Amino acid sequence: MINPMSPTPLYVQLADLLTKRIEDGDLAAGQLLPSETQLRQQYGVARGTVRSAVALLRERGLVVTLPQRGTYVREK
Repeated sequence: MINPMSPTPLYVQLADLLTKRIEDGDLAAGQLLPSETQLRQQYGVARGTVRSAVALLRERGLVVTLPQRGTYVREK
């Protein structure tokens, strides 16, 4: 759950939640990540927060974004 009162930035909290979903197999390798809109609605955050979280997942090597195709969970 996202905690707006936490000192941890919202995008880091969201990236950590998505990382856990990937590690738990809830988001499998090769699977399309939920859309920005879906993530915004599900977690109650702004578009910029979602974009920053996805960028952090890319930096962590967990996802890959294909232009005009979407963002997918990478193979381990």
